[in-house]
Parts: sequence; structure tokens; C-alpha cells
Amino acid sequence: MPTGDGSSHVVRRLAAILCGDIVGYSRLMGFDEEGTHARVIHHRREIIEPTIAEHHGRIIKHTGDGFLAMFESPLEATRCAIVIQQSVSARNMSLPDQSRVEYRMGVNLGDVIVDEDDIYGDGVNIASRLETSAAPGTVNISGGVYEQIKNKLVCGYQSLGDEKLKNITDPVRIYRVLPDPAAVSKVSKRSGRWTGVAAAILLMIAGGSITYVALRERPGTAARESPPVVAQAPPTVARPQPVAAPPASASAPTLPVPAPPEPVVLPAPTPAPAPAQPPVRTAALPPPTPSPPGPTENRDCANCPEMVNIRAGTFSMGSNDDASEKPPRQVTVKAFAISRYPVTVREWKACAAAQGCKYQAAGDEDSPVRNVSYNDAQEYVNWLSKVTGQPYRLPTEAEWEYAARAGSTTPYWWGRQMMAGMAHCKACGQGAVDGPAQIGRFAANAFGLHDMVGSVAQWTADCWHKDYNGAPRDESAWDAPQCRERVLRGGSWMSTDAADLRVTNRAYYEAGVRYPAHGFRVVRAAKVGG
Repeated sequence: MPTGDGSSHVVRRLAAILCGDIVGYSRLMGFDEEGTHARVIHHRREIIEPTIAEHHGRIIKHTGDGFLAMFESPLEATRCAIVIQQSVSARNMSLPDQSRVEYRMGVNLGDVIVDEDDIYGDGVNIASRLETSAAPGTVNISGGVYEQIKNKLVCGYQSLGDEKLKNITDPVRIYRVLPDPAAVSKVSKRSGRWTGVAAAILLMIAGGSITYVALRERPGTAARESPPVVAQAPPTVARPQPVAAPPASASAPTLPVPAPPEPVVLPAPTPAPAPAQPPVRTAALPPPTPSPPGPTENRDCANCPEMVNIRAGTFSMGSNDDASEKPPRQVTVKAFAISRYPVTVREWKACAAAQGCKYQAAGDEDSPVRNVSYNDAQEYVNWLSKVTGQPYRLPTEAEWEYAARAGSTTPYWWGRQMMAGMAHCKACGQGAVDGPAQIGRFAANAFGLHDMVGSVAQWTADCWHKDYNGAPRDESAWDAPQCRERVLRGGSWMSTDAADLRVTNRAYYEAGVRYPAHGFRVVRAAKVGG
């Protein structure tokens, strides 16, 4: 701005910048010029301007099909963007597709030049590029914004990686905000295309936190139809009692095999003529050898997870049901011990109390700990190894699938179809689900392991690879230099597609990012005799 000596003084400040733009504005105007113009004006006056004001922001300018706003807080800027998107989506519900006005939005935290009626600089340019790269109805944020808000909003984030943005010198880390955490079960598995905001909108603002509903994603390939839920009463489940291990001998011990819960295997469904989607299939591979081993219980301390010894064996890993699970292959694993349940809140709190884990877990102490990142899980296994003197770690993908299958060759360890009462998820046929279940409520598999699928998605030691080409044929973790995304297994309580709970299903997420549906279980070397 001008000064008394004719020079100018540039005012700079750190600000959160929100940039929004209408998707397909020219098309909308060509289809219905007057109607589109009226809707845009109503959005501006009734949604955009008051929402920005409520979140302590300032409108810098309106363009013909968008707006630019500035905030002091990146948290308020992101929250504002989500509220605007959901409010606009609610307005769109009553309109035909061709008349719906959708926005892309980007939020960046950066240094800007502030003029009397405008702002300039790379901070603004990056926000604009983030908005351009966003899918319709979604919000993209920069890495700087993510670091400020990652533990302060009840939502998820999908890392889109480092992108070279037009006219920006350095690559920018981009995250997509997932207001409905259930969206991650699809997004983390594939880099699919978004179809926008789902029909139902629920917004609750209480104590500075917001609960958001449904951004849905459609995979790049045709969406799979969920296997039908068979309406049967859940089997009566009691936690398995300790099984005494036989004395060590020169030859490998033969452990008893507990009978799996009934029914174990459902008959293959009779396909309807010309189905719209193919039924769930398993790879035509030979059954695992040797016969599935039985469990032996043991703990290494009072607050340590209960472990189950799993004998060595060979099994068919992967399937032909999804590109990420191909090609199926024979894998041989050595003996190991794995926790009977996912690590619980009670067990996690022991680590936090000893200052071995920084994250402070909340919730039912007999439920799986959740909202933990891969890095958080590593803190726990490092602490557990230190206090017990045992080499605890996360399971590899091969160990996890071998344990989850428990000798089965079907898509689910109990059979070919999802069946009510066998697992905990939104698609599991048990009514409303709003969090993980207490451990041990559902049937154990033939190895005596509970909650291998559903409840919480479980971190593994492997780096994400898009398929199994080149994968190890033993129990080794498949790592990679500077790996940023790690594999998750088992689906979770948020899974809205029963296929996510297949024992071969794979997902991934950024190692340093927490997410409400993510937990883990642990492994260590097996002990003869427990």
C-alpha cells in the first residue's frame, strides 16, 4: 500500500486460504442459464457467506463461478469448507443431476501479500491449484494444513502424495479430506474416482468437533456387489479355554485341532441367470498343508496381549477376486505366535502410562484400540519388546492371511458368503454399528483367533504394492525403500461392503496418519509348550 514518500510498503501475513470453484459452470449455464445463476446467488447469500463468517473468515472476492476467502486458523478454514460442501449437497438432493451445482475446494496455509481488497502470492496460488485438483464435492488440503489439523477434526484423510503443481517451484503434499471415515475402506484400497457426496447429510457441531456424513467413492473398475448377508442367529461364543501343549520332542508336535464354530462352510450359492455382478469366487488352488494347527495360550506379562502359537505350514495366498490380490501363489510360513485379539485399549494404556506410546487412547478398555497409525503401532511393539525381552512386531501380510484363513480356502474363514453373527461391520447384517465391538464377542476361527476381520482394520509390516507380482513366497515382509504407505488387512466396523472382510482383501494407508477404523495385533516367535 502507498506511503507518504511515494514508495509502497508490502503487508504480508500467514493465513489459511480457502479457494472454491463450481464444477462445469459453463455446462450448467448452457443447460439452464437463469436457474443456474439463481442457484449460485442463493448459495452465495445463504450458505457460503454466512458459513465463512461463522468460522471467522473473510471473503476476499467472488468470481463468476467461485470465491476466495482468508482465515486466521487452518482448522476453521477446513471446517468451513466441509460445512459448505455438505450444505450444498443437501440443497442438491431435490434437484436432477443436470441441475446440481457442485464445488471443488482447496485449503492452503501460506504467507500472502495482503492488499486492501485482494491477496496475492504462492500461498494463494497453491490453494487455487489444490482446488483445481479436487474431485467434485470434495476438499483438498496441503500438507501444511494437514499437520495443523490432523488430530483436531473427526474425519479421515487420504494422502494423494507429492504433486508438482503448475507454476509452483516445489512439489506440494496433498491430502483429500474424508468427512465420513467409512470412505477410507474404499479409498485406501484403490485410487478410484469419486462420485460426489452421498444423499444423507448429518451435521453436528458440539464442543468444537464435527461429525460428518458420507463422501462415497466408486472404484475405477465396476463396483462389486456385496455378498448377501444370510439371516441366521449368531452362534453362541465362549472364549476358548487354554489348550495344554504336548511336551517338546525331536519331531514337531502335533497340536489338537479345535472344531470351528458351526456352520463352518456354507454351500456355494446357486447363481441367478445372467447376474448383474459376478458372485464372490475363490482362486482354484489346492488346500493348505499341513492340517491347521491348534492354539496354545500364553502371555508375557499381566498387561501383555494373549498369544496363540501357530504352527508352520503352506497355503494359497491371494485370489482372483481383485487385481491387488493377484496372482494367487503358494506361500510357506514358519511357526509364529499372534495375539488372540487385536490390541485393546487396556493394553495400549499400559504402554501410554509407561510413556512408551505417545497417543492417548480412549474408549471401552475391552475394545480394540483404534485411531492408531502404523507409526503408533511400531511404538507399541517396541515398548512391548523392551518390557518383555521378546521380539514383538507387526505381522507380515503372509502371516496375517495364514492366521486369518485358519486352514480355509473360502473367501471368508467360515465359508463363501457373509453370514450374520460372524463379524462386526456395517455390512455384516447386525443393525446399527458405530464403533468396534468388544473383543471376543464373535466366533473364533479354527486357530482360536477372534476378530481377524471386522471391528478394526489391522496394520501389517508390509509396504503397499499394487499386486503380488514379485512378492515373497515365505513369511517375509515385502518392504521398499522410503515406504510411505503400509498394508492394512481385515476390513473394519466401518466397512459398508461385505467383500472388504474377505481374508484376501487388501487396503493401504499412509504410515504416519491416524484413522478411526485402524488398529492392529502383534506377533512374536512361537514358544514350544506356551
